[in-house]
Amino acid sequence: MDIPDVGHTVVKQPNASNVNTVSVADVLAAQARLRRYLTPTPIHYAERFGVMLKLENLQRTGSYKVRGALNAMLVALERGDNRPVICASAGNHAQGVAWSAYRLGIQAITVMPHGAPVTKVAGVSHWGATVRQHGQSYDEAYTFACELAEQNDYRFLSAFDDPDVIAGQGTVGIEITAHEPDVVIVPIGGGGLASGIALVLRSQGVRVIGAQVEGVDAMARAIRGDTREIAPVSTLADGVKVKIPGFITRHLCANLLDDVVIVREAELRETLVRLVLEEHLIAEGAGALALAAGRRVAGKRKCAVVSGGNIDAAVLAKLLSEVRPRPPRKPRRRSADRPNNCGNLPLPFN
Repeated sequence: MDIPDVGHTVVKQPNASNVNTVSVADVLAAQARLRRYLTPTPIHYAERFGVMLKLENLQRTGSYKVRGALNAMLVALERGDNRPVICASAGNHAQGVAWSAYRLGIQAITVMPHGAPVTKVAGVSHWGATVRQHGQSYDEAYTFACELAEQNDYRFLSAFDDPDVIAGQGTVGIEITAHEPDVVIVPIGGGGLASGIALVLRSQGVRVIGAQVEGVDAMARAIRGDTREIAPVSTLADGVKVKIPGFITRHLCANLLDDVVIVREAELRETLVRLVLEEHLIAEGAGALALAAGRRVAGKRKCAVVSGGNIDAAVLAKLLSEVRPRPPRKPRRRSADRPNNCGNLPLPFN
């Protein structure tokens, strides 16, 4: 799937001797690389929410993360770099790296914090990557992974602060353009997905809104100028639990996002349960975040990115037993809904 000529918007990493750039052209190049390995994920119209859902929970490994990991590894091979790859991840990036390494025949080592969801740890091991668990947070795992990379000459692959990873994540935005949204809502942890999508969609005149959880809002604070490390609270959205956002992504998000919406934990839990009960879709906490923010975002054709679906069965069962969502509003009967007058009904996006 191609998009029209969108120019060559370039964002540079400021005040750095080794300047990194990410452009729309890089995203288009990533799309060409990934076409051989990954297929576009579907768009589903969630009528009770009034929102289109980009279903990255149906992507390989259950998350969009495989896009960035695979693109970065393919770029490295093009440059002749076939060293073992190491990454730090709360789970989904590790699975993306493991799957990509398996497909490309590269050794992969993943560092995951203690307490990472069992389903994500199992997913990494399934594809043959070495799993090292260290620390209680992504940031502690990150520090340890960097040390191992330096000691063993591994290639460290950031979960979000890497131009090739950002370009790979941006291919989600290319696929969304065909459905002509006027606003797209994206969950934010380190900012790789939001940066890549915003790079593509803002060039098309589409508003892009970030979504974060209350108390896990490092990017929103950084955009306001507060770049201090935060102490994230406990949250269902473990995939976005980041103390410090990326350097490259921070500047991309500051330049390209229209706003960042902060969601309460209770809203997130309710939205995840409603996705299961009303739309029959399984999402992890971070995967339901954009949709939870959707009620606070104005737009006639809203699209929320369901970024992943790797949730432990026990966690999901507990949520379904504890959370009682409010009944959805009954739809208003409009003239377009009457028999023989269906021209203005919402289009199905599946």
